[in-house]
Amino acid sequence: MTAYVSAFELFSIGIGPSSSHTVGPMRAALAFTSRLTAAGLLGAIDRVTCVLYGSLGSTGIGHGTPDAVVAGLQGLSPETCDPTAVHGSWSGLTPGSTLLLGGERAIAFEQGDISFEPRTRLPGHPNAMTLAAWSGTTAEPLVAETYYSIGGGFIRRDGEDSAERPVITYPLPFPTGAALLEICDRDGLRIDEVARRNEESVRSPDEVDRGLDAIWAAMNESVTNGLAASGILPGGLRVKRRAAAVREHLELAEAESGRELPTEWLHSFALAVNEENAAGGRVVTAPTNGAAGIIPAVASYYLRFVPGASADGIRRFLLTATAIGSLFKANASISGAVGGCQAEVGSACAMAAGALCSVLGGTTSQVENAAEIAMEHHLGLTCDPVGGLVQVPCIERNAIASSTAVSAARLALHGDGSHLVSLDAVIETMRQTGVDMSSKYKETSEGGLAVNVIEC
Repeated sequence: MTAYVSAFELFSIGIGPSSSHTVGPMRAALAFTSRLTAAGLLGAIDRVTCVLYGSLGSTGIGHGTPDAVVAGLQGLSPETCDPTAVHGSWSGLTPGSTLLLGGERAIAFEQGDISFEPRTRLPGHPNAMTLAAWSGTTAEPLVAETYYSIGGGFIRRDGEDSAERPVITYPLPFPTGAALLEICDRDGLRIDEVARRNEESVRSPDEVDRGLDAIWAAMNESVTNGLAASGILPGGLRVKRRAAAVREHLELAEAESGRELPTEWLHSFALAVNEENAAGGRVVTAPTNGAAGIIPAVASYYLRFVPGASADGIRRFLLTATAIGSLFKANASISGAVGGCQAEVGSACAMAAGALCSVLGGTTSQVENAAEIAMEHHLGLTCDPVGGLVQVPCIERNAIASSTAVSAARLALHGDGSHLVSLDAVIETMRQTGVDMSSKYKETSEGGLAVNVIEC
């Protein structure tokens, strides 16, 4: 089995605040509506309902899940929609409201058509939702399907035939980090070159470059937008956006002192992205929305503060991160509802650390070491967002993890690549830790900071 996941799947352009609770449910609702259309049933539907289970039921309102479901039912896609068109899609409904199903069929739809079952955890995944389409006054739905939002915006339909998801056979498959290093040694390739050969087996070199450039452009835009925005984030916690104020302070401090402040800028880049995410803006899952600021922040740090940094270096950066992220997705999880925040921020930190080490000239062994160091120091990290919002501690956590990624990369570069703990070992440890972790620390807001911080 190959662990490789294409960069164009792992890094998907979407909207905030959550890949698993916003992007995934929107895709599921869109897929459900598309299946109704393909089956010729859209015209017969009079009502649609949705039940959100487990983590989606626990923190769905704070994560904008109901709004995302309604947007998906209306035919909107997270990749192309106007984020403002999603906000309030459900929360703004009033008695007698209607919904344009699939952008074509007008049906009655009220807030009560989406229900929440936080105490019910389906066996397929903690992030589960069942969509049902009704015709007339029948006692049973015409169609009912359950979807799982499995992290990073990826979804899986319960009972789907494997033929529905054709498997791409990549020329350089690697099930483990050790296998990836063996390929690099055997063929004399860097990790990003292994990833590129896999990408170019299904796309032309120009298409790969254009796609990577588009991913980076979206990441960079989220940094730029976040550094310019101020105000209060939505959701009731009254969290103030800080990135713009930090930017202004840094610009003044650098002008007065005549010296650069790279670490502080690194923090500001991450704050900017995650504030954009918390506001429901356009971001790139990297590999999730909750951890979306780390890779753009470290890449921005590389471009701004590393001599010789280039657009080609950014492509190498993203491809290296893709190969590392693929290992986490295949052998553990990138879902906070499965593994806690170690699966999100920890994975992103490892991806960024390995990617930075690579563009700084690290060997494949040093790159693997950098990723391992970064993940090792996130083991056991819980996901307990206050108020079910991707704000506290998520925004600051991305800034701190960005610093950890840079530190891990530079620490690895000081060594020769040899180390006691392998990346495979730390990924397996993360998986086991996630299994052992109490469910109240897995994006349910039922433990940790979520119950010890007074919301005011």
